Amino acid sequence: MRNNHDFSPFYRSAIGFDRLFSLLDNASRTEQNQPAYPPYNIELIEENKYQISMAVAGFSQDELHIEVEQNTLSVSGKKLTETNKKTFLYQGIAARNFERRFQLADHVKVITARLENGLLHIELEREVPETMKPRKIAIESTESKPFLTEAKAS
Repeated sequence: MRNNHDFSPFYRSAIGFDRLFSLLDNASRTEQNQPAYPPYNIELIEENKYQISMAVAGFSQDELHIEVEQNTLSVSGKKLTETNKKTFLYQGIAARNFERRFQLADHVKVITARLENGLLHIELEREVPETMKPRKIAIESTESKPFLTEAKAS
């Protein structure tokens, strides 16, 4: 069952948030179309640090590809063709090709990626620019500073 959300009331009263509403709409659409393979976790490590862990059993480092383009993180796995095909009596480990996309918020950067025990760990960090961080504004008092014109009169 798909939840249809109507964002039109927000478009009338919120200015500059159209990108946010488009992201929400696209996320709800792609979530249903996106297969569950491979399974993954998204973990908050610290305030501005995250980790995506994907179960990629059966894939080597050479068969995995990670790319970031315009706030979209793409992780794909492509099995290299084997010269001698194996005959499985039962194959429970899915080793099929995949592509998984994650929409990154502004200023979120991929720091590292490592393959460990069949899990691909991708570490991300939000780097807020200095101009966007809150800063304290000093309040000046006119009583403590004499006017420049009064200083000249002395």
